[in-house]
Formats: sequence, C-alpha cells, structure tokens
Amino acid sequence: MAAETKLSHTAAMILQAIHAGHGYGFSVMEMTGLPSGTVYPAMRRLERDELIRSQWEKPSIAEAELRPARKYYKLTRAGKATLEASQKRYPLIAKLIPAKLIPAKLIPAKLIPAAEVEQG
Repeated sequence: MAAETKLSHTAAMILQAIHAGHGYGFSVMEMTGLPSGTVYPAMRRLERDELIRSQWEKPSIAEAELRPARKYYKLTRAGKATLEASQKRYPLIAKLIPAKLIPAKLIPAKLIPAAEVEQG
C-alpha cells in the first residue's frame, strides 16, 4: 500500500494506537473504543497490506502471568509512512491517542514470529 493511500478513520486510529505503544489487540480496543469485531478484521487487513506485522509472545510468558498468549503488532516502514500521511488527513488522531509510557520491564522481550505459531 502506498504512503499516499487514504485510510479510513478506523484504520488510521488503529495505526496510531499501535504506533503509540498499544501493541496488542485488546489494548488497541481499549484505547480506541472500537469493538473487537472492528479491530481484529481491520488489523488483519493492515497486516495483509503490509502496514503492520505481528509476533506471538513466547507461551512461557503468558503461562507465567496465567493468561492467553498475546499477539503483538508493530508498524512497518510502509505503515509509518501511511500513518504520517493519514495524520495530515485526520490531524486530531495523534492528540486523541497519545504515546503510551511503557516501563521497559513490561515490554515483552521474547517474541516469536506469528508464522511459527500458526503453522505449529
């Protein structure tokens, strides 16, 4: 997807949330107020269009915290360029979804590529 491609408001909000540090689906839902039926299909489209990429965290991390494994998302270069273009179209998005301050110890250090989990 080219940087000049116009995103929907929803897709722009999701890219901004991921860029701001809300790296997994439920966190994106909480920050944007969008329901799961909107967020997850949109994130699959954004990943298909190579604007974001995903990785599953190591199962041992989730097991230690007694919760399901999380799939973490990051913007690609194309995603960052597209987000910059969409911020011109939707200038309030960056103000509505500010950067999240994440203590370094809370950022998962061990992630595995999503393809390895989905195949195995």
